[in-house]
Amino acid sequence: MSAPAWADALVASVCAEAGLAPPRLSWRRRAAERSTGVARRSAGMIAVRAGSDRLDQRLTVLHELAHWLAPPPRRRGAAHHGRAFYRIAFELYRRHGLADDDALRLESTRYPSALRHAVALGVPGAGAALADRLAVVRARPRRRWRVLVPEHAVRLARDGRWHVCSICGQRIVAGNLARVRRARRPVRHVLMTALPA
Repeated sequence: MSAPAWADALVASVCAEAGLAPPRLSWRRRAAERSTGVARRSAGMIAVRAGSDRLDQRLTVLHELAHWLAPPPRRRGAAHHGRAFYRIAFELYRRHGLADDDALRLESTRYPSALRHAVALGVPGAGAALADRLAVVRARPRRRWRVLVPEHAVRLARDGRWHVCSICGQRIVAGNLARVRRARRPVRHVLMTALPA
């Protein structure tokens, strides 16, 4: 599916302002209100899965363009959505037709840390939005936990394409899998569950 004309024009405009070659824009629909996206520098493209909310579509395109314009992190483990990124992103949102309130609301639903960066960058309304979010978080009932499987040494086993702990059946992925594989002594963990409220 080809991208709508407004999205192609937005990509061309932002990249022309920055003096960069525009990425190819891949566009698909999704059966949800919110959109998702990814910027792939190595492939020279931005991919968007567009939800039904037109304002969120615009924010998603601008968010991925901010990744396109932001310098890649210099060191491993640098924040993907850090202060440097949000400095570019909030400026793009403002310059290309998104009100600060809308940008804060839509961005913080995906990345709550955006509010702290927005406060530090002086985005109008960010302080109030952060205070509201913290009030909601504090008002949530505290979870109570119980132990499902007591602490035990992780023993790796295969379950189809996944690595799992053979004792409790928990999937072990990514960094945790690498840590278990390179450990000289057995890695231990415990499996817990939240009690119903």
